[in-house]
Amino acid sequence: MTEERDRLPERPPTLRMLAAPTDTNAAGDIFGGWIMAQVDIAGAVAAYRRARGRVVTVAVNAFQFHHPVFVGDLVSFYAEVERVGTTSLTVAVAVFAERDRGVQHPEHICQRVTEATLTYVAVDDQRRKRVVPAEAD
Repeated sequence: MTEERDRLPERPPTLRMLAAPTDTNAAGDIFGGWIMAQVDIAGAVAAYRRARGRVVTVAVNAFQFHHPVFVGDLVSFYAEVERVGTTSLTVAVAVFAERDRGVQHPEHICQRVTEATLTYVAVDDQRRKRVVPAEAD
């Protein structure tokens, strides 16, 4: 039985990628650095949308790998802005791997494999901090 935390959210992912053989480490699992890079991209997409413009990563506040990702997994990244400051945004990213998609199983195999929290700062065209606009009504 699939645990609630292993179910895909009821919204479209911020980013979805197929894990490829070129993304593996020496042990044949998907390299953690590849996952980290995709998490940063997904987090930046959410921050960019909320900040209505350019953002830069200033901190990786937390990063936890719960399960490995394998070649052929469909990896979905769900990013959500958790906090908005004057110039900064904190974004949580949950990562899910859908496994054995072509194999007949009584249940769809899906695991939450990684969770991370990152902080971004909104910047202008000269890369100077700028105020994050208030949310639209």
